[in-house]
Amino acid sequence: MSLSNIGDAVLTTPCLQALHRHYPAAVIDIVGDPRSQAIFSACPYLGRLFVLDKKAGWRGRLALIMLLRRQQYDLAIDLRSDWILSFIRASRKLGKLSSRAGHDLHSAEKHAAALKPLGIHDTPETRIWIHARDRLFAQNMLDGWAERRILALGLGANFEGKIWPVEHFIVLVNMLAGSFDAVLLLGNQQDARRADVFSQGCALPVIHACGQCNLLETAALLEHAGLFVGNDSGLGHMASAMGTPTMTLFGPGFPARYRPWGTAAGWLQSQDGTMQALEPAAVADYIRQTWPWVRP
Repeated sequence: MSLSNIGDAVLTTPCLQALHRHYPAAVIDIVGDPRSQAIFSACPYLGRLFVLDKKAGWRGRLALIMLLRRQQYDLAIDLRSDWILSFIRASRKLGKLSSRAGHDLHSAEKHAAALKPLGIHDTPETRIWIHARDRLFAQNMLDGWAERRILALGLGANFEGKIWPVEHFIVLVNMLAGSFDAVLLLGNQQDARRADVFSQGCALPVIHACGQCNLLETAALLEHAGLFVGNDSGLGHMASAMGTPTMTLFGPGFPARYRPWGTAAGWLQSQDGTMQALEPAAVADYIRQTWPWVRP
C-alpha cells in the first residue's frame, strides 16, 4: 500500500482490518510516508514498514524500489499511487479503484472496494493501534483529569480556509460547558497561538497539548475524550479511529467522501462553503441532537 497524509492513512485502516480477518495468519508490509508511518507502527500484524520520503525526489523513489524488489509477496495492493505495483514482485496484484468508478463512494469505501476480487466486501471502522507507553503518556499529561468529562478540540487544519474562527470555538464550548469538566487542545506547534487565544476566553479549565505529543500519544489522549470537535483535519480521523464521538466542521471540501469514517462521526458544513458562516449555535444544536447526553 502507498499512503500519504494522516487522514488518508487512517482511512486505509479498514482495509488492513478486513485483510487481517480474511488472512489472519498473514503479516502485512506497508509503504507509508514520514508523517503517516506512526499510524501503523503498533499494528499487531505489521510486517515491515517502508517509508517513501517524497522530498527526496527520484532518489527516494529509487531507494524504495530497490528495497521492495528484494521482497517476494503473495499479494500486493496499491491504494494510493499509480506506479508502485510495477516494481513489486507478487503472485497477485490489485490496484486502486478508478476515480470514475469510486466517485460516489466515501474514501474508506473506495479503498475497501479494491479488495472485492478477494471476496472481501465489508468496510470496517477505522482503527489506530497504540502502545502501552502512549497510554501512560496520556495518563500523566491528563493527571487528575483522566477520569473527568473531557471535550477535545482541534483548532487548526492544513490551510487557513478550513479553520473555524477561534472565537466561534470559544462560543461553542461555553455553550456546552455544563456537560464537560475540561477542554483538551490538540494540534501541532503552529496551533499554539490559537490555543492561547482560546484559553483566554474559555469558561472551562484548559489542558494545552498542542505541539507536545506525537501521533500515537495524541491518539491515546483522544481515547480519554467524551467528544472531539474540530476542523477537517487528521485529528478528526484519529478521534473517530479511537472510538471517540467526533464532530467535524466543514466549509470547503467534500464531507460525503472525506469525513471521518465511523458510526459515531458527525459533521456539519456551511451553506456557502466558508468556515465563518458556520454558526456556533447551529453546531451546538447538531451536537445535542446527535449526542443527547450533551445538555442544553
